Amino acid sequence: MIPLLVALALAPAGPPPPPPAPPALDTAWFAGGCFWGVEGIFEHVAGVVSARSGYAGGTTRNPTSEQVYRGGTGHAETVEVVFDPARVSYRQLLMIFFLVAHDPTELDRQGPDSGTDYRSIAFYRDSAQRGAIDALIADLQAKHIYRSPIVTEVVALKAFYPAEAFHQHYMEHHLDDPYIATNDVPRLAALRREFPGLYRAVW
Repeated sequence: MIPLLVALALAPAGPPPPPPAPPALDTAWFAGGCFWGVEGIFEHVAGVVSARSGYAGGTTRNPTSEQVYRGGTGHAETVEVVFDPARVSYRQLLMIFFLVAHDPTELDRQGPDSGTDYRSIAFYRDSAQRGAIDALIADLQAKHIYRSPIVTEVVALKAFYPAEAFHQHYMEHHLDDPYIATNDVPRLAALRREFPGLYRAVW
């Protein structure tokens, strides 16, 4: 007679357990001047899965960079940020956007770049994101974080159009570019200084 434990060991195994469900990801969209630097900053945030440069806020479908630069499309240079809410919250991304990635008090410009395609916009997908944006702007203004008023537009996202391939990950591959070194590398240093718990070195 086979002992019980041996019999159990010899019994055919049941089906393997299902693989764990992938984490539920979320998406945010920010326009804050040239998308090269904004994309590069968010790529260094722990919990961000991907950042992609593109255009949003206008009426022209599938615009090219030339069309956007010439004007008339209504689009602003925008970065799509896919993130894991279990590792970084939407409010934390908003704080990085408003405090590090750009200056939300500059109207229709950002640093050396001017025009409506460089305007500041926090896009929202639903009422929860809209509420988070409004609450943070109110908090920043109540605490007088900036001397000038915040001019960031709060806009419902209608469509996001990815930019051409040569715009993607531009900062990563052009750190020695004078434009990047002057305008974007200091903001990356500010991310590391102001949000050390969220900063990660990726390149």
